[in-house]
Amino acid sequence: MTVPPRGQRGVSESVQFALVWPVLLLVTLGIIQAGIWLHARNVAHRVVTAAVDTARGSTGTVGQAQELGADLAAAGGLGEVSLEVVRGATTATATVTARAPLILDLGFGGLHESASAPLERVTPP
Repeated sequence: MTVPPRGQRGVSESVQFALVWPVLLLVTLGIIQAGIWLHARNVAHRVVTAAVDTARGSTGTVGQAQELGADLAAAGGLGEVSLEVVRGATTATATVTARAPLILDLGFGGLHESASAPLERVTPP
């Protein structure tokens, strides 16, 4: 068994760190990206839910629902927000399309959420 010269000790450890360190950084960045995307998806879901809840109320309007949804989307950090609220004869529907604010936008930051609920009706007793 030969002992490596004194100056060459630790070279294999340096090579291992040089190979492992970028992989660890990419995994960490991927976890952060996934967390940001999941948060943006939850914000988009909350936007459509709040918009539908506002539009389906007996005194709610489409304008109020769109204003509330736009405010929530802006507060949640969504970009390129397109919110459509429709109040029909029996149901209210809201659909949002937006982009998640990702660190590295590789084309998968698009979000599309939709919600629908029956209208509230005031009926005489």
